[in-house]
Amino acid sequence: MIDVPQLSAEDIQARVLHRDGLMLVIDKPAGLPVHRGPKGGANLEASFDALRFGLPRPPVLAHRLDKDTSGCLVLGRHRKATASLGLLFKHGRISKTYWTVVEGGPTEDEGTIDLALGRLNAERGWWQKPDPDGQKAVTNWKVLGRGQILTQDLTWLAMEPVTGRTHQLRVHSSATGWPIVGDNIYGNGPRFGEPTLHLHSREIGIPISRNKDPVRVVAPVPQHMQDRLLACGWNGE
Repeated sequence: MIDVPQLSAEDIQARVLHRDGLMLVIDKPAGLPVHRGPKGGANLEASFDALRFGLPRPPVLAHRLDKDTSGCLVLGRHRKATASLGLLFKHGRISKTYWTVVEGGPTEDEGTIDLALGRLNAERGWWQKPDPDGQKAVTNWKVLGRGQILTQDLTWLAMEPVTGRTHQLRVHSSATGWPIVGDNIYGNGPRFGEPTLHLHSREIGIPISRNKDPVRVVAPVPQHMQDRLLACGWNGE
């Protein structure tokens, strides 16, 4: 688990992966929360003023990623665009592919996890657990590679959440017996230090215009995931 300092204007502008009149897609670093917490501290939103690019107001979040998740994050550039993006997310129209490295891994090469989720308890806020009476949660997954570091078996997965529940991929991985590397809540990750959560929003597809193909954006692999991905056969691209 890492904490990232506040991004400068130059830092966050360098993380813009896509920009048009309606939205931005930025490459969120792991270790930086999207919102300001109750205790203050560095957060992504505090740097959004540097992303106005000529508009009167800074962009706003169209969805969110966990603090320790990296990769594609979508921002609406004005109110109408943000409302449209919100509806696309709500109705599952936006395709999302996450890259993860998990401990162990499935024996099959692809599959679907259909496991309803509910809140763990009132004290833990956003934390989730498998709950047959909870909200429906479905994840498709596919093995992209397998490998080993020291004596630990690893699997590189592409995971596509069909639903958008809080911590869905993390709970689904853990409950299926192959927790995500570095998950300090649902897996065997450390409370402090390495490894950082190996969960990366790799690609997003946004059908923002009816008469055009979806906008597809790919986020580069973060530094903290590269060694384990290379061990699983990733070619560095």
